[in-house]
Amino acid sequence: MNLLLFLLRSSWLLVTLAITAGFISGGCSAGLIALISRAISQGAVAEIPALAIGFGGLALIALVTSILSQVMLIRLSQKAVFELRLQLARQILAADLSRLEGLGNPRLLATLTEDIQSVANAVFMIPFLCIDLAIVVGCLTYITWLSWLVLVLVLGLMGVAVGSCQLLINQGSKRLTLAREVQDDLYGHLRSLTEGIKELKLNYRRRQAFIQEDLEVTAGRFRRHNIEGLTLFSATSSWGKLIFFFAIGFVLFSLPKLLTLPAQTLAGYILTFTYLMLPMDNLINGLPVLSRAGIALTKIESLGLDLAQHAEQESVPPAIHTNWEKLSLSHVSHIYRQDEEDGFTFGPVDLTLYPGELVFIIGGNGSGKSTLSKLITGLYTPSQGEVWLDGEPIDSHNREWYRQHFSAVFSDFYLFERLLGLDNPDLDAKARHYLQKLQLEHKVEINQGRLSTTALSQGQRKRLTLLVAYLEDRPIYLFDEWAADQDPQFREVFYTEFLAGLRNQGKTVLVISHDDHYFHLADRVIKLNYGQIEYDRYLTAGR
Repeated sequence: MNLLLFLLRSSWLLVTLAITAGFISGGCSAGLIALISRAISQGAVAEIPALAIGFGGLALIALVTSILSQVMLIRLSQKAVFELRLQLARQILAADLSRLEGLGNPRLLATLTEDIQSVANAVFMIPFLCIDLAIVVGCLTYITWLSWLVLVLVLGLMGVAVGSCQLLINQGSKRLTLAREVQDDLYGHLRSLTEGIKELKLNYRRRQAFIQEDLEVTAGRFRRHNIEGLTLFSATSSWGKLIFFFAIGFVLFSLPKLLTLPAQTLAGYILTFTYLMLPMDNLINGLPVLSRAGIALTKIESLGLDLAQHAEQESVPPAIHTNWEKLSLSHVSHIYRQDEEDGFTFGPVDLTLYPGELVFIIGGNGSGKSTLSKLITGLYTPSQGEVWLDGEPIDSHNREWYRQHFSAVFSDFYLFERLLGLDNPDLDAKARHYLQKLQLEHKVEINQGRLSTTALSQGQRKRLTLLVAYLEDRPIYLFDEWAADQDPQFREVFYTEFLAGLRNQGKTVLVISHDDHYFHLADRVIKLNYGQIEYDRYLTAGR
């Protein structure tokens, strides 16, 4: 039902037309069975021209309507999945960063990949299942035409079959739901496997503990729930086949003793039931796919609702203040895990930044440096307090505009393969110039804004992020432990030449760093300790 509603939201008219065409196709297929049964009872088909013409007409209509139904539903379903994928991606991009961090990458990845694919697999099957369902309805209509009393007996038999199958289906769906819940944890372990491969290789006991206590246990639970669910669905399929064989046996051996039936009618029943086995088998075999899709849609809708509740207001930002005067944080704080007693609170802090400053932000691990950087850049919304830029308070209406003032390279940076969002006509030439300054011209080439490779060392990839930051040409720059992966020579160049060059251009440069022997180069040093500013000290004459 969820899947049908999902398609109806995309285009109820097309869904109605496609399903109608599918039922016409299935009805014509059932009509063919009736004609075959009648022709067999009356002799060779060649001696019955009217039946032959009817047979050809029904076959043609069944073919045309089947193709129409499949084409319409395939196009519609792929359009719906396409829109669902983009909608979810937009919701993720529009959601508050702190909420996304709370949800975690494993859950987001599982929904974007596995859940979307489950829905795509199911919607691909829908046109075929509609035709199979129409064939079943058409065949039951033919049975009714032969004898309504037999239909009552068949429906009673089907009621028993459906009721017993429904019990198996419900239990199978519960097992698949449990498997989907475990899948988020499994994705988390797989992420640990890929991102922590070096640490796992270096420590045998850690590696064995990870395999045996984390990955193997979670994968085992996922496998067990899937086996149980799919076994129940397989049992449903086998039980359905047995019911049909029982129905054929009932019609063939018992029904003639209860009712007086002509041979033509009896042959029609047997032929119809035999023909019904394939579409019924298809319908039953499609149940696990539909069940998974229903579970996936529930997870997608749940995530979408969660993201919508934490969505930020999105708008096309106006021109930024290239000649700004003052950026202030007034009594700003940020609370982690507000629903938990051990939630960490950063702040409140008061801080003012000015153009042309080189500011070092220092402090121990967990002191709040990264939190402060996300509050300054507008990636975190303050739990309390306000951020002001040139006397203008930053809120949901202008936060998108505010963020455009910053170019940042975080410690957990991501490097895109293209220079996205940079439409400068001389982009390639400028990029090549910076590649030479970054000593990467022999490693990377730029062609129409695309990097020839990103398969570089961590330090070299970080240099490419510096190239992107230069090309963005924003008024305020933030570097979070940028020099941590650089060799001593290039680290010296970064602190003494690149940072000074940006400051000389009038840029404000914020540097999170542990390199204390370069602190003297700063105009100002801000030290954090346990979420508070321990001191904010100017090292040069001025403010």
